[in-house]
Amino acid sequence: MKITDVRAVQPVAPGSPPDWRTSLGQILVAIDTDAGLTGYGVGGGGLAGIHVVRSVLRDILLDQDPEPVELHWQRMYRATLPFGQKGLAIMALSGVDLALWDLRGKARKEPVACLLGGKVGQPIPTYITLWDEVPAEMVNQHRAFKLHIHSPNVTEVADRIEKTRRLLGPDIPLMVDAWMSWDLDTTLDLADRIKTLNIAWIEEPLPIDDLAGYDELSRRCPIPIAGGEHEFTAAGFRDWIDHRRHQIVQPDICWCGGMTEVVKIFEMAKQGGVGVCLHRGAEIWGLHAIAALDDNPLAESGRPWMTWVGGQPPIENGYIRLDDRPGFGVDIDEDRLHLLYA
Repeated sequence: MKITDVRAVQPVAPGSPPDWRTSLGQILVAIDTDAGLTGYGVGGGGLAGIHVVRSVLRDILLDQDPEPVELHWQRMYRATLPFGQKGLAIMALSGVDLALWDLRGKARKEPVACLLGGKVGQPIPTYITLWDEVPAEMVNQHRAFKLHIHSPNVTEVADRIEKTRRLLGPDIPLMVDAWMSWDLDTTLDLADRIKTLNIAWIEEPLPIDDLAGYDELSRRCPIPIAGGEHEFTAAGFRDWIDHRRHQIVQPDICWCGGMTEVVKIFEMAKQGGVGVCLHRGAEIWGLHAIAALDDNPLAESGRPWMTWVGGQPPIENGYIRLDDRPGFGVDIDEDRLHLLYA
């Protein structure tokens, strides 16, 4: 089997971010073969990511056997090394890597989770990320909840978290995500105020480049620190794991380098005694990794505007299940895609 084409577009649907450059501008990568099989993956970077796929990565893969996925990853990474390593180039590479894994599963007639030594069909608990508060009617729809709160007002944030804890009761896991908007003193002050509320983790409280601040948090914060959706490749995660700056790392499989790197990150985290909870893990790409690699599975709700990804399993009563379709089990109706960039 040989690769005949590598294509990339940016599909849109109601609610899709309109900005071509944002990390939220998800791109669809399709890899066609002379055997009639097409592999699909999702990456990031919008038009810039599409340009990397078309101008660099496509030429590396044309006329190649798609099977040696890990070798292809290394070749693509070396080709983008002068301008890549992190950010948009790796987001683009992620989509290509996932499409190659999809082809590997389809060629072997197995789900990707099974290729990785896992199984499909088991219920995986889910959590949902919400802005500022949890509506009462959603309490029974997920197994855990995360509040996205950017306010620097510690009293306001603490009050909001305490209100949510009363709504959920004492045992349902509750997390807090600051999306890099606080500083060290704010985070420690808040953590001290909410340390009795059974908070599973505080996510990305500091900018990702504040390594000294995260070192201090890892020593002083009474609540576990999570993060990593804005980190890239296993090499990037190694330093965080080795220094235990996070107690839970959160790679996004569509951004951090694809399945090839997520496999490495899970192994490093296991060796380093650090937890892994994939960013947007209920999306079908991450779900296969969770089903195969995660001893304590918890899948975050997906990006709601990506309705063009057919085959995405639904969340039902707080759980999600993979079926036994080969590859990732995605079904992309290319004829019905609406494109921002083609």
